[in-house]
Amino acid sequence: MSTREYPENPQVAVGAIVIKDGRVLLVKRGQPPSKGLWAIPGGRVELGETLKEAAEREIIEETGLNIRAGDPVYTFEVIERDDAGHIRFHYVIVDLVADYLSGKINPSDDASEARWVTPEELEGLPMNETTRKVLTNVINFGR
Repeated sequence: MSTREYPENPQVAVGAIVIKDGRVLLVKRGQPPSKGLWAIPGGRVELGETLKEAAEREIIEETGLNIRAGDPVYTFEVIERDDAGHIRFHYVIVDLVADYLSGKINPSDDASEARWVTPEELEGLPMNETTRKVLTNVINFGR
């Protein structure tokens, strides 16, 4: 088992909300938790990294894009248990706004797909309710 699954402590992670030309950057998760769902790209914070540094690194790794991470806008947690009730995942996730700088989308790492999504496309994509809430209610994407 990796440190991602069945961790000894909660893991801190970041997400970067990047909007360019009226579209938001989303990834389709290739690994659990949330495998197969569209999400705000991001990942775990490494020891010694700031939240902004982690967001910038994770977006390069997952999408190939260069961004400048801004301020946190939303914090939530994901706790997933297995059938026996053991904690399989426990993340505290901090979403930051970010500016697109350069690059073309090239999904890799934990993302099976990545793309720019319009507000109209958002409704038809499978995603967890927290992601949808952050995009529509917190940053008013598509409203």
